[in-house]
Amino acid sequence: MTVHEAPGSTVRVRADGDVGVEDLQYVRVKVEAALARPGLPAVSGEVRIARAAAHHAGLPWSAGAEIRVGKTAVLVRAEEATAHELADRLADRLRVQAERVADRAGTARRSAGPPPWRGGDSDVQAAPQVPSRDI
Repeated sequence: MTVHEAPGSTVRVRADGDVGVEDLQYVRVKVEAALARPGLPAVSGEVRIARAAAHHAGLPWSAGAEIRVGKTAVLVRAEEATAHELADRLADRLRVQAERVADRAGTARRSAGPPPWRGGDSDVQAAPQVPSRDI
């Protein structure tokens, strides 16, 4: 198992199997770029990269990421034919999930106030009534 940890980063990238240093570095760069969004809460966690030993495997590269963005856990999985495709797919999925977390934190749920008969704001005007005609 190989561990690559950049100084100042709290996201580890681990490799299982026959993974080269260049491939591991490329994944690290893509993951850091995906999680370097302004306004994102503190990010920490781990990314695991694995390469299947079987030569007949269709998608021998796989990755799993367990990242905490603020208080929210983000789990991402990806499988691809090459290390670069895997890194790109993983980065795209991490970026989307991190943006969802950031957007969700900015737009907290707000409920409407109580109606006037329950002590709510009575400044809201009711729609005008249309007179009914008897035929």
